[in-house]
Amino acid sequence: MANADLTIKAEVRDFNFFYSNGNHALKNINLPLYEKKITALIGPSGCGKSTLLRSFNRMHDLYPGNRYEGQIVMQPDNTNILDPNVDPIEVRMRISMVFQKPNPFPKSIFENVAYGLRVRGEKNKRLLADKVEEALKGAALWDEVKDRQQDLAFNLSGGQQQRLCIARALATDPEIMLFDEPTSALDPIATANIEELMNDLRGKLTILIVTHNMQQAARVSDYTAYMYMGDLIEHDKTGNIFIKPKDKRTEDYITGRIS
Repeated sequence: MANADLTIKAEVRDFNFFYSNGNHALKNINLPLYEKKITALIGPSGCGKSTLLRSFNRMHDLYPGNRYEGQIVMQPDNTNILDPNVDPIEVRMRISMVFQKPNPFPKSIFENVAYGLRVRGEKNKRLLADKVEEALKGAALWDEVKDRQQDLAFNLSGGQQQRLCIARALATDPEIMLFDEPTSALDPIATANIEELMNDLRGKLTILIVTHNMQQAARVSDYTAYMYMGDLIEHDKTGNIFIKPKDKRTEDYITGRIS
């Protein structure tokens, strides 16, 4: 649902996705992502949520035979990030991703966060230290690790590892962050910390989150999109989706009639 007061940061236009086995996983998707807002993707398992999320940073390029049709356009430069002439590495700098399970690299805390900057070719030690500190603060982890940055990342707790992965994603100054069920492997306290962190990040960048947890979607997101069998059924303000959905299929999912 369009809103004249909102700025579109990215827009999915007439988008279809086909896996290499011919599976038509996403069908004619149209979806705006509003700047500095959180959009949640909800729907039953296998409906295409994660497939759509991973299209945003060209993860499907890693597997031969997968095929995109349509566009995902980034603003303000009006760049179709699916264009074969656009470098996927640059796309992943602009659109970073946090996965379902924490996936720190087998490196120090510092080197995990500095990784993307080094990939970019940054060698200035002072700048690297400043950016790592800024990212760790942005991920609400600095106070816990500032004196142990050379420790192995694997020594952190699960919740800390996920916040480290968020810091790693923040270090390259992304415009959009993708979260693929980022709390499904975490306990309730760590989950609350990640949700609070997303809330803090909302004013700085645009977030797209896939979640199976409808309460989480209701808590953290400004907008929600309901997907079913590869189709985008409904997209609206989160309050409208959960309180007065327009489509009966959305209502059936929200109320638990279908799962």
